[in-house]
Parts: sequence; structure tokens; C-alpha cells
Amino acid sequence: MSTYRSLGTTGVQVSPLTLGAMMFGAWGNPDHDESIRIIHRALDAGINVIDTADVYARGESEEIVGKALKGRRDDVVLATKFHGAMDDDDPNQAGSSRRWIIREVENSLRRLDTDHIDLYQVHRPRPEIDVDETLGALTDLVRQGKIRYIGTSTFLPSQLVEAQWVAERRQRERPVTEQPPYSILAREVERDVLPTAEKYGIGVLPWSPLAGGWLSGRYRRGEEHVPSSRLQRQPARHDPHSPENATKLEAVHQLTDLADQAGLSLIHLALAFVLEHPAVSSAIIGPRTMEQLESQLGAEKVSLSDDVLDRIDEIVAPGTTINEADRGYAPPSLVDPSRRRLRH
Repeated sequence: MSTYRSLGTTGVQVSPLTLGAMMFGAWGNPDHDESIRIIHRALDAGINVIDTADVYARGESEEIVGKALKGRRDDVVLATKFHGAMDDDDPNQAGSSRRWIIREVENSLRRLDTDHIDLYQVHRPRPEIDVDETLGALTDLVRQGKIRYIGTSTFLPSQLVEAQWVAERRQRERPVTEQPPYSILAREVERDVLPTAEKYGIGVLPWSPLAGGWLSGRYRRGEEHVPSSRLQRQPARHDPHSPENATKLEAVHQLTDLADQAGLSLIHLALAFVLEHPAVSSAIIGPRTMEQLESQLGAEKVSLSDDVLDRIDEIVAPGTTINEADRGYAPPSLVDPSRRRLRH
């Protein structure tokens, strides 16, 4: 692994690639032993950050990570997240209330088989919950030694700023990281999220830098679009027949040609692009197999020329996200029509 990077202004040094664990367990690779071997290979390659979440296969991913880190826990910056529903019937086993956070951190600690979590992240915003409710609970956990740092994921720029403001005004621990969706095909965060993170010294850990597999090299001109498990889970992002995804596919073809001309795999082109942004601390990769991991290792050593970066800008303009579904979060003001209409 090449030179480590600073995680925002924390002083923590992180590898340019983070191992995302979403695909370990029922959501991807159900073979625990193979998943553990993948984790060990990533660590041996110099990756020192592992990111998971309670909701990934309802705790199974955390359990696999916990088993893999036996004897190696102190060498890893261990990150997990909370917010997603952990029970289909109990609405209180989800979200970012104090009641749930205090309970769920204990579950994550148990599954991860550790006495502390380095980075505990709010998986998605909940505008209806006072951010001080969330920061207050997380601050208590930091003071108890159960977590070291607080982070967020897929927050809007205004929400990032609000969290910083509330933390300062009410003497709470402040979020020191943000996980936004960021790839060549989903560049909207370049408009405001990434500049806001830079302004406040927030480390950025982009998720889906391969655009959910669109930039994995599997789609070539003249070849049939092969169905995937992602299509079943997220049809809006992966249905090749939708106009937005048809546009994405054409961009992928052009990017594939560019990668070929540059003598790179499309995977390395895509990951190196994300790592070029000065706000990015570490890009999250999410391999399901050892082969996928091996194809992604080494991307941190790739340096893209200005000509290549200029051509990427021509294919997908800066600040552009081709498919709205790739944003990862839609604020209530867009989803709920009553937020935009006077009541008659």
C-alpha cells in the first residue's frame, strides 16, 4: 500500500483503500472462511481500515469481521454504522435516537468481538430527529471509551454543517468523517459535499467508487447485459432498460475505451479517479470474492494524467450524477409532496 493519508484532521493515518464488508455474509458471500481469507489478504496488502454496518446481513457481516480480526484488532481502524432497521416489527430497532444508539452499540461491540469501535457512523440522516439527540448519545459513548470517533454517511451539505454547528454550540463530539456516494458516474458531491468536508476538516470515505459494479469492467460493447443480484435489490440503479441507466452504460463504454488507451483496467481508472480528489481520505472497496479484491488492489499506485482526467470530465461533467438513484439519499422535501405544497 502506498503512502497513508490523514483522516480529516484527526491525525489518524489511513490506507488509500478501505475494505468495505457489505458483501460478507448473506448479502454477498455466505462462506465465512472465504470472507475471512479476503479480509486477511486485504490487511496483508496494507489496508488498515475496515468498514461495515450492523444492517449488513443483519449483523452477520460484523460477526465475520470480528472473527477475522482475532489477534489483529489493534492494527485496524475499525468502522461500523447504525441506523438501518434490525427488526421488521419493532420500529425502535432502527434510526438514530439515543435509546437505539445506546442499545445497538452494545450489539455491534459483541458481534465485532471488541471493546471499542474506532469510527461509529450514522448510516443515513434522519431530519425528523434532533441532531443533538444523536450527537449527545454518541458523545457519551466516546467518553465511556466505547467509540473513538463519530462519522456520518450520505449527509447533505447543510446537514454536515448543522452537525458541526450543534457540536460546537452544545459541546458535543463532532463528526470527523463523511461517507458519500462518489464515482465517475455519480459526481454530484463535487458541488458542495466535498468542498464542505474540506472546509471543516472532515475526512471523506467515499462508498461505491465502482458505481455498484458499473465500473467493474463487466460491461463491454456488443456483449449482453448480464443480470446480477444488485439488479434484484436495487432495480432503479441497475435496470439497463431505464433511460438513465442506458446513459450510464454509454458513459461506461467510453470510459472503458479511455482505460484501454491509458493502459489501465477500468477498475483502476475508476478508483484512481476518486482518490485524485483532495478531500478524499480513503475509498471504500467492497469485494465479494478474492478475485475481485485482487483486481482492486494497487489502484492507489495509479496516477492519472491531466489528459485522462480532462477526458473523464468530457464523458461525465464535474458535479453530475447521471442517475438520481445513485445519490443514495433523497431528502423528505423531494420524496414527500406535502413538503412542497400548501394544504388546501
